[in-house]
Amino acid sequence: MHRHRLRRWPNLWFAVKPLKHVVLKMPPGDQTLTPEDPPPQPRPGGASADVTTLLSDELILRILAAVPDAHRLPASLVCKRWLRLVGRLCHSLTISDWSFLDRRRLRLRYPCLTDLDLVPASFASPSSPATGGSVLLTRGRVSVAVDTPADSPVGECHFLEPCVIDRGLEIIAHDCPGLRKLSLVPTASEAGLMAIAGGCDTLQELELHRCSDLALRPISGFNNLQILRLVGSVEGLYRGPGVTDFGLTILAHGCKRLVKLELGGCEGGYDGVSAIGRCCTMLEELTISDHRMDAGWIAGLSFCRNLKTLRLQSCRRIDVDPGPLDHLGTCPTIETLQMRRCQLRDKRSLQALYMVCEAVRDVVFENCWGMDNDKFSLLSICRRVKFLSLEGCSLLTTEGFESVVLSWPDLLRLVVVSCNNIKDDEVSPALSSLFSVLKELKWRPDTKSVLAVTLAGTGIRKKGGRFFKRRILQGRRQLKIVEEGIVAESSRATMVNY
Repeated sequence: MHRHRLRRWPNLWFAVKPLKHVVLKMPPGDQTLTPEDPPPQPRPGGASADVTTLLSDELILRILAAVPDAHRLPASLVCKRWLRLVGRLCHSLTISDWSFLDRRRLRLRYPCLTDLDLVPASFASPSSPATGGSVLLTRGRVSVAVDTPADSPVGECHFLEPCVIDRGLEIIAHDCPGLRKLSLVPTASEAGLMAIAGGCDTLQELELHRCSDLALRPISGFNNLQILRLVGSVEGLYRGPGVTDFGLTILAHGCKRLVKLELGGCEGGYDGVSAIGRCCTMLEELTISDHRMDAGWIAGLSFCRNLKTLRLQSCRRIDVDPGPLDHLGTCPTIETLQMRRCQLRDKRSLQALYMVCEAVRDVVFENCWGMDNDKFSLLSICRRVKFLSLEGCSLLTTEGFESVVLSWPDLLRLVVVSCNNIKDDEVSPALSSLFSVLKELKWRPDTKSVLAVTLAGTGIRKKGGRFFKRRILQGRRQLKIVEEGIVAESSRATMVNY
């Protein structure tokens, strides 16, 4: 009887106390297994026998696939077999410790990986062991331990040695041949990227951080590459040598099958952008973030004959000098123009951008500084607009907005959010009639007017007004009584002295 109770204690303990703390403390490297592990044998004894051994791997995989992602990791602690099966369900992984690659356990733990992010693991640990991990600097989805005793702890994060990164990339090329997306920090040598290009034939999406011109030399080895993101530098995190016209030209001649391209913190100019347009004839989407490009780069967009989407994000300027406007070409297939968190300081560069994107149909402005009536009136150059989205354009007034919107005969959808200078009571009858024929309308320009409409008839604002008014009157009365007491006391003291 005593042995029977002891046999059931683990079941009672596991049912009451979950293993979440074990999952957080157990490093991935300690969960070792080999493909030759035999399946567990059923134990004699009735209730304590493992009945899952009677199920095939395919059936258990179907069961685990229906389990939420947050509960899969605790399920992998049941046994080595479940650990191996849960690893097969993982297709995307972000590595934060580079030593996990050196132990050669990536292939055994996650044999079906298609998406791998190595950027967080590429940063070197702080030089001072006492401060390692005490302060974290987060930018986007990357968190780095800051070396606080350093002279400049912020903005100069250091990376691993090039030989260490190249050795890790060679391991990935050998152990993960089925990768489709990879994010990494390239080195000046060609060994690491050449190994990835030779070992990962199915790679379609590549993201290179702290990229330079020399790091793009082996880019021609990726035959099936369709999506490429280049990040030259990230403000507040690291500064790199940058990507210039030379690197963009290498990219254009090496990746002629690109469909999507994103340039973040890159340099360059007309020569690099025009080379991409001439060589990458399949390019449909171009994203430029926080660029440092030279004057005249907008003119190179006209060579992108199949470009459909142009996206500008966090750009402090559009173009310093776009050149003569009469010599600008157009993108005939452009459909979408998106500008998010951009500073629209120069009216002439904005006019040049609209002229190049003259055939655009969908226009999106989100939290763009400097979008006033004059700059918004230039948008009337684009005569085929069917969708307009404005968010956070607080300098734009109702008059400037109405003059442009009424000039578009094909407008079908309209979104206006948080544009405080566009008032409901200033809408003209012509604009109201336009609203009635739109297929989609989202009209929330002024948050105050929306609040007044939602609170109408509830009496909430009136009661609050009476409450605060009563408290203010009480405070004034008390202050008046205090002042009268002070005056009476001072007059009494004067009479005594007299």
